Formats: sequence, C-alpha cells, structure tokens
Amino acid sequence: MKTKKVAIVGASGYSGEVLVQLLLNHPHAELVAVTSRQNAGQTLAQVFPKFASHPKSKTIRFSEPNAEALAKQAEVVFLALPHGVAAEFAVPLLAAGCVVIDLSADFRLKSPEIYKEFYAHDHPAPELLKKAVYGLPEFYRAEIKKSLLIASPGCYPTSILLPTIPLLKAGLIQSQGIIADSLSGVSGAGRKAEIDYLFCECNESVRPYGLPKHRHLSEIEEQLSLAAKTQVTIQFTPHLIPVNRGILTTLYLNPTGKASAETITACYAKAYANEPFVRLLEGKALPDTKNVVGTNVCEIAWRLDPRTGRLIVMSAEDNLVKGASGQAVQSLNILSGWPETSGLV
Repeated sequence: MKTKKVAIVGASGYSGEVLVQLLLNHPHAELVAVTSRQNAGQTLAQVFPKFASHPKSKTIRFSEPNAEALAKQAEVVFLALPHGVAAEFAVPLLAAGCVVIDLSADFRLKSPEIYKEFYAHDHPAPELLKKAVYGLPEFYRAEIKKSLLIASPGCYPTSILLPTIPLLKAGLIQSQGIIADSLSGVSGAGRKAEIDYLFCECNESVRPYGLPKHRHLSEIEEQLSLAAKTQVTIQFTPHLIPVNRGILTTLYLNPTGKASAETITACYAKAYANEPFVRLLEGKALPDTKNVVGTNVCEIAWRLDPRTGRLIVMSAEDNLVKGASGQAVQSLNILSGWPETSGLV
C-alpha cells in the first residue's frame, strides 16, 4: 500500500502532540516535518520525551513554519493552529498542490459573514470556504475522499452532531427546542498559560463558560440546519470540568410522533451499525469518558422520558482524538484509500 508523506504545522499544542503520536505509529503515513516557532531546532524527543523510544524522534526536528518548504517535503499537511492563523498557511499550501487537513475553525463554515459574527474578524480566505469539506467522516465520507481541503470538526460539535443528525434526518425529533449541555476536560482550551486554566483554578471546580453564544454554535447550527433542511437554533452550554481529557454531552430533544423505542433504535442502527468509531450502548449502559479517552470512539446512548415527553441522548468522546486529531487522521485514511481504522485502533 502506497505511503504518503505528512507534516504538522503547530505540532507543539495538545492536538499537535496527539497528531505526532498517531502519525509516528501510522502504518502508511510517513511523518516528515513538524513546526513550532518556540521549539524550532529541537528534536521530537526533546520536546516530547514520551516519544523518545521511537527511532524518528531523534531525527525529526521542529522547524519554523514555512509553507513553501513544507510543500516540498509533504503531500498532506495538518494545520493544528488557532483560527485566523491556519488560513494563512492553507492558501499557499493548496496553491503548491498539498492536501490540507485543518483542525482550526477557519474552513468549517460556508458563510464568511457567520464566521465574522462568531470569530470577530473577517475571514482571511473567503474564496476557499465553498471548496472546503466538513470533515465529519460518518456523513461526508464521499466528499472527504475527493477533497483537497478538509475542515476537521470541533470537539463539542462532534459530540452533538453524531447523536443528533440521524434523528433529524429521520424526522424523529423536532428541529426546534434542542438543548445541549456539554462538559469538557481542560485540554480543550489548548496548551496555554492563562489563569483560568491553572491547576488551582480548575481542580475541585466545575463551571460553565462561553455563554450564551459559544463559537462552536456556528458550525453546530449550520450542520444541524443542513440535516433538518430548515434553520436550526439550539441552546448550548459548555462546562469546564477538572479532568485532562474527555467530553460528555447530554442532549434534551423533543420527539415527533414518529419517535418510539423501536424507531429510534432502528435509526441509530442504520446510521452507525457499520461505523468503526461510533459505539451504540445497549441495556443500562451509559456513556463514560473513561471508556473513550485515548480512543477515536464516540459512545452514544439514549432514553425516552415518559414523565417529560423528552428524548435524552448522551455521548462521550476524547476531545483530542475523536474531537480533533484522531478524526483528522480518519479523514487522512479516507482520502488516501487506506483502511479507515489505520493507525487509530
């Protein structure tokens, strides 16, 4: 099976670190370059001692990010950069013939106006928005396979979209009145030194944030609207919890007259029975972050509440794997024609 040379821009963050781990051990991808301004010149082993036993960890050195140089080294480039910065690299890399898999929010939306509304600045490359494919493999597999620019979804959106899209498409829930409560580990904020994320601030603490208009709402509502074929507006409350990794989401949904235990079970089975990274829980089992951390799996379970008439759906995922780097590698596998599980199980 043909291998591909891959590079990571912004490899020193949490998502970048997970990308390094996955790609170093990938059976078909060859990691050839990693960039980080603050770590330029250092080897992978120096920056990430956990990889020191890997033979390439002492030969691959971090470099300053340079699109022209990367295009000469790699066929596929992952961008693990903040929004607004990623597009600056995507433009020249695409022009040089590279495939770009972007983990930022820069290409997840189709509308530059909505991007500006949620991210408070003009989009750096609006001409590319229509060319980008939303990298949620379970629903855009065919498009990913043909794409040169893949916008990997956010962690919260993945935990909400996977449980909700099949129900909307099947007409089993109403498109209005959707409420999502999500709890995320601290790594979701990225590797940065800010008071809110210091140990003493996060430990023994649970708090909401990003209310009432978290940035991820933009892509969540866009994707749900596409599934429902009507405008969808949801209530979303994210919370920070004192764990390193993992997201647990609880959705409160209004079922339609078509919804029953049988139709909901059949809907999820049709959508996910053959999906390698969605695990439908049965019986009394409920999603638990300890069962998904370190994996590319999203767990889903649901309950119909006869007292309130609501459908409660829960999901759990690792925000750095299925919510970020693992899902990006899943897209790499799809576009390369490799087994979708390569390097991820």
